[in-house]
Amino acid sequence: MCGLAGLFRRDAVFTQSGPVDGAMLQRMTDAIAHRGPDSAGLRLDGQIGLGFRRLAIIDLAGSQQPMDSADGAQTIVFNGEIYNFQSLAAELTALGQVFRTRGDTETILNGWRQWGLGVLDRLDGMFAFALWDRRTRQLLLARDRIGKKPLYYGIAPDGTLAFGSELAALKPVPGLTDQLDPSAIEDFLALGYIPDPASIFRDIRKLPPAHHLLITADQPMPTPQPYWHLPTAADGLVVPSDAPTAAAQLQDQLEEAVAKRMIADVPLGAFLSGGIDSGCVVALAARAVDHPLRCFTIGFPEADERQAAAEIARHCGADHETALMSAHTILGDAAAQAALFGEPFGDHSSVPSRAVAALARQHVTVALSGDGGDEAFAGYRRYRFHHLTEAGRRLLPARARRHLIGTLARAYPKLDAAPRWLRAKSTLTELSLDSAEAYYRSVSRSEAQTRSALFSPAFRRLIAGHDPAQRFHAIAAAHEGDDPLRIAQQIDLATWLPGDILVKADRTSMAVGLEVRSPLLDPRLLAFGFALEHRLKLRGGHGKAVLRDVAARLLPASVLTRPKQGFTASLAPALREAAASLQQKLCGPESALLASGWFSAAGLTALLSAHASGRRDHTALLWHLLVLDGFLTGWQTPSASP
Repeated sequence: MCGLAGLFRRDAVFTQSGPVDGAMLQRMTDAIAHRGPDSAGLRLDGQIGLGFRRLAIIDLAGSQQPMDSADGAQTIVFNGEIYNFQSLAAELTALGQVFRTRGDTETILNGWRQWGLGVLDRLDGMFAFALWDRRTRQLLLARDRIGKKPLYYGIAPDGTLAFGSELAALKPVPGLTDQLDPSAIEDFLALGYIPDPASIFRDIRKLPPAHHLLITADQPMPTPQPYWHLPTAADGLVVPSDAPTAAAQLQDQLEEAVAKRMIADVPLGAFLSGGIDSGCVVALAARAVDHPLRCFTIGFPEADERQAAAEIARHCGADHETALMSAHTILGDAAAQAALFGEPFGDHSSVPSRAVAALARQHVTVALSGDGGDEAFAGYRRYRFHHLTEAGRRLLPARARRHLIGTLARAYPKLDAAPRWLRAKSTLTELSLDSAEAYYRSVSRSEAQTRSALFSPAFRRLIAGHDPAQRFHAIAAAHEGDDPLRIAQQIDLATWLPGDILVKADRTSMAVGLEVRSPLLDPRLLAFGFALEHRLKLRGGHGKAVLRDVAARLLPASVLTRPKQGFTASLAPALREAAASLQQKLCGPESALLASGWFSAAGLTALLSAHASGRRDHTALLWHLLVLDGFLTGWQTPSASP
């Protein structure tokens, strides 16, 4: 795993401004040194400059980057791993391409020479790369199918295209980080992350997963184009309709996905919780090595999975390292999120994620993870809830849902502190809405009315007309007529997965120079899970039914009956204990929220009071506000005010 940075001036900009600034490119590359502690490289070529930081995983002595093709006509910087590089190299060699290394980077170079954009269809792996072709005078930026590897880009005021693996790489470019995007702040407070293709900065975008950007030097700047979509039955994908066959096929696919992610010339281990996702990965990985696999777990006093993980490790014959973390440790790390992610990021499990990555890095350079099992096989509780309420929606006419049930939902009190069976407001609300809006409400971290009360009138004007749910409606409309559960999964594939889960995995691991690989997010396996009928994913009040069938063959029986736990501790008690300090931080004279002119002191005080008294549970929103305050504190430009 590595980090890349680059500057490119199309002909019109090059003629006016001259060659790219090598000193600036060096600063961009240095800003992401943590992604590649093993080596660094720069390549300047008039109108283009490419920078690279390397974390060596395969072909340790060779495969230095930036890498030129054998004849020097193309240069690439590449972050990621191509799992089928050996078969691709053999095919390309037979077609006459010349290889000088035994790594995966050169397969992309030669694949471009042989197939052009068709190389993207052949790459099996996680990647973000920039490839400059001197013959065609084209720059290709591309990102992998699922979005495991990040790529940011923006046009500077002088017309220069800047791009890099993290927002930190673009900060040295004048003008790119001067203006915040108010809509992104609303998205962040609603969802806890900023969905692709937006970033917190108005002039910086994220290249979406499964997209490429092909820029010709003498042509205007194009828009990103998709090169892949998740295969469905319409594409000829066939999946079994009975549970035993589905489980057998899934195990075969999972074994293959794990095996190809174990190719490395450095030590490899795995993250291990007490659940079935990472448990299945560890069980299969442990079978594939001739020594005890190293596994790593973080526990919390309030939700300690170390014992459950240790049981799985013993069952698989794996070595097991653990550490403990508290909610107070997480709370104290709110302001540090901006430095790690470059923009506000609200998933507080990122704090223990970084801790377990640091633990793993003491022993290995590559770690397998169980990310993706919930998304692929409908493991989240919200999927089961959405499936049930969608059945209710189908039984009731739309008018009855909107008027009758909607009226009941508005009248029913918000009982955050009551037992779960008395908290019917969310269920009634979801039944009254259309499917996409209901699913958005189920994943939103705060209500629109609650957020609006926090904003100043000036900020409300700035975001007028913007609705974070618009993305959800658009994705649902694109898949109209599909199974409602599958539509919810498609929404997560385009929003939650690349915006939260994969961002968290990449930044927390790269911060300590660790490569993370996720077998359950193999595109073929993901397509298999999405295509299965809902009865093979939801069964007996549980999700991931078919994956549970596989786990029953690989793991101790106790793992299957253990309640699902999130990978973090609850922040609610710690936030209530810290009510006075929170009031000072968010509403006092040093508050960056209030200094921005976008927030209301009265609104923030009312929110804090309602949470401290126990009338409402604003845990998620308060954490997000702390993170945002930390980000704004570190973002110092005169244009911060509206």
